[in-house]
Amino acid sequence: MKPTSGQINDSLAPGCKDNSPKKKSTLPQPGTAQGGCAFDSAMITLLPIADAAHVVHGPSGCAASMWGSYGSLTSGSTLYKIRFTSEIEESDIIFGGAKKLYKGIIELQRRYKPAAVFVYSTCITAMIGDDIEGVCKDATEQTGIPAIPVHCPGFIGSESMGNRVAGEALLEHVIGTAEPDFTTPYDINLIGEYNIAGAMWNVLPLLEKLGIRVLAKITDDARYKEICYAHRAKLNVVLSAKSLTSMAKRMHKRYGIPYIEESIYGVEQINQCLRNIAAKLGNADLQERTEKLIAEETAALDEKLAVYRSQLQGKRVVLYTGSFKSWLIIFAAQKLGMKVIATSTLNSTEEETARIKSLLGEDSIIQQDSPAKMLQIINENQADMLIAGSRFQDTALTAKIPFLNINIERNHPYAGYLGILEVAKELYAAFYNPVWSEVRQPAPWNAEV
Repeated sequence: MKPTSGQINDSLAPGCKDNSPKKKSTLPQPGTAQGGCAFDSAMITLLPIADAAHVVHGPSGCAASMWGSYGSLTSGSTLYKIRFTSEIEESDIIFGGAKKLYKGIIELQRRYKPAAVFVYSTCITAMIGDDIEGVCKDATEQTGIPAIPVHCPGFIGSESMGNRVAGEALLEHVIGTAEPDFTTPYDINLIGEYNIAGAMWNVLPLLEKLGIRVLAKITDDARYKEICYAHRAKLNVVLSAKSLTSMAKRMHKRYGIPYIEESIYGVEQINQCLRNIAAKLGNADLQERTEKLIAEETAALDEKLAVYRSQLQGKRVVLYTGSFKSWLIIFAAQKLGMKVIATSTLNSTEEETARIKSLLGEDSIIQQDSPAKMLQIINENQADMLIAGSRFQDTALTAKIPFLNINIERNHPYAGYLGILEVAKELYAAFYNPVWSEVRQPAPWNAEV
């Protein structure tokens, strides 16, 4: 059955940090939400289930709007990279597109034999009332391959809403539908990471060294079957996507699985994450081995960072980026002895803004989205580097300072201890790129003869 607006609102756990009234949010309107709507983020959440097929029930433009913009990597099937869409046209809007969707799913299942099919509604198909729930039920009965409806038209809300809707789809149709071959006392689920640029591959070996088994990854480099038996884990660890905390809360209520909210970006953060997992699993020997592993990894990291610290210490940085990337750069810069003189509050709550100020000091500058203002801050504070998305590259060129593009379409894994080392390498490479010495030279027609 298609969820009502009341049911969607009820799914937003009141205790979830992401639902704080302090956080600003706006509801997109149909046709104006491309790149930041519930549909996009629902697909971003579920696409890393690599052996499933993902079908967009809507115009082909919806399938093309974000596909491939997130670099989720897989160690297995690449079926998730193929674009499937029902390609709704004018006649389908008039007469309905349910039959077309059903035929498409049947043909897809015949050709590709996916482990499952996720079907995403869009603004248009939601407004004309296509029953994707019924289509998925009929397709499942016909083929025996699960077809899962995801009710995520873009106009129902922002990105965090899409994350929650994706979590609801997994809870209602996937989790609890199969049993693992065996369980251990150290089985955990990792929730809210999408293995962007292979970030989770920096963290999984650490857990393996401790003897902790990741029963299900929701959804980085995931397989459909592992999510089916995620209800048998002993602990849920919610990572970057805090919107999925509501999912962890419902799993706690339904299956009795406790949860913790952690981060794997930053040295202190990964240390704390490992400590809290070991503490929650409640084994003294595991906690002792965790402390030993942390000591070994931090010592090895400090040794590797020494060469970069000697070259970057004291450099002044202006930072403009959103979400976890701000925290990551701040932690890495402090580890390298760099000073972040200004940063943004993009997508930050008042609580997070206060924490940024406490980390950087009261004299730090908290800025809004204004390239002109940013150029003024760079000049007045004699900044040495700008770290931002690609749209601010011209600002760095105007200021004639090194620029590091840390857009969402990143190609480097930033998680864990190796992630901090990766950030240090990028900062060093950007700062000492010889192109900047050329940029500072006068133009040939202005040079003195």
